Amino acid sequence: MAAADTAPRHAPAPIASPGELLPYAVLAGFALVILLYFVGAEEGALSLISGRSVHEFLHDPRHLLAFPCH
Repeated sequence: MAAADTAPRHAPAPIASPGELLPYAVLAGFALVILLYFVGAEEGALSLISGRSVHEFLHDPRHLLAFPCH
């Protein structure tokens, strides 16, 4: 048992504080809002990109998330 007593002990991995995670949470929230806009509302009067290319590209995800588009 003497060999087990001399084995190096590893410290636990540090845990990030909420203050350290806040910028990542804000960035992820912003990215999700932008994604939600393009999947759900990129057509009609509020369209940022003219034409139907974005609508057609996101047609199936729109229906998957239960957004009407017809």
